[in-house]
Amino acid sequence: MLGRAVIVAAGFLAVLLGGHRLLPELGGATPILESLLPWLGLAVPVLVVTAFCTRSWPPVAAALVPAAVWGLLFAPGLLRSPPGGPSDLSVATLNVGAANTDPVDTVRAVAGRRDLIALQEMTAQARARLPRVLRARYPHHYTVGTVGLWSRYPIASTRRIDTGLGWERALRAVVRTPKGRVTVYVMHLASARPGETVRRDQTLATARRLIARDRSRHLLLLGDLNTATTDRQLDSLVPPLSDAHLEAGAGFGFTWPARFPVTRPDHILYRGLVATRAAVEPAPGSDHHAAVAELRL
Repeated sequence: MLGRAVIVAAGFLAVLLGGHRLLPELGGATPILESLLPWLGLAVPVLVVTAFCTRSWPPVAAALVPAAVWGLLFAPGLLRSPPGGPSDLSVATLNVGAANTDPVDTVRAVAGRRDLIALQEMTAQARARLPRVLRARYPHHYTVGTVGLWSRYPIASTRRIDTGLGWERALRAVVRTPKGRVTVYVMHLASARPGETVRRDQTLATARRLIARDRSRHLLLLGDLNTATTDRQLDSLVPPLSDAHLEAGAGFGFTWPARFPVTRPDHILYRGLVATRAAVEPAPGSDHHAAVAELRL
């Protein structure tokens, strides 16, 4: 009886891992499941140990199937090494956190010597203090509502963007770097919760249309997209954009929640550039880690 249960559970887990994109969205529940997909691997050792306890080879063989599927899905990312090489632009994106009591120190910890910093969920206090604090390193900045972009290089043009939330929580800016102009989008899309992904999906679709219409040669999309790397909805952006973490990072790159990250809603996406390195860095005081990357024009 136990062996049969292991075989059934192993088959279900293997199908869920390998065929999750064939499942219906189930009112938004499936994309949430996909956001946590790597964590389904925790069931594999439980199944394997239980299978060995049956002292029967069929359950053991069955338990190894989801292990193999999980490995095919995620092992390449865990073993990947950054391509390295020279870079022209160092960027970071961070959800500062509306409940952050000291957003300035948080941003300072992430800023370092980067060229561009995209921030989301800035409070009125943060918007008032950050320009003054960051002026020496970042003389150019542009903010819209709770999002902002700080730059070492001149910002040639700016535009407010409404992704469909009813208020502006996104921006577009053209940055003049020494190697050429780079169009930068900073976005904070709607939240996604179990059974409540419709609004997030709508804002993601708006972002996709904006990117599709933009003919900029070099383009960056930075921000909290509330869409995990494994969420099927991110397929609307990757491709046509590339994901810096998938191209030049290692591991899962989880950024939220900061205390024990289980998923990655924060992204550095690009077109017309080459990612040479990508990573995740702690941001003291925020409930997110920062996503950082180095890119070559």
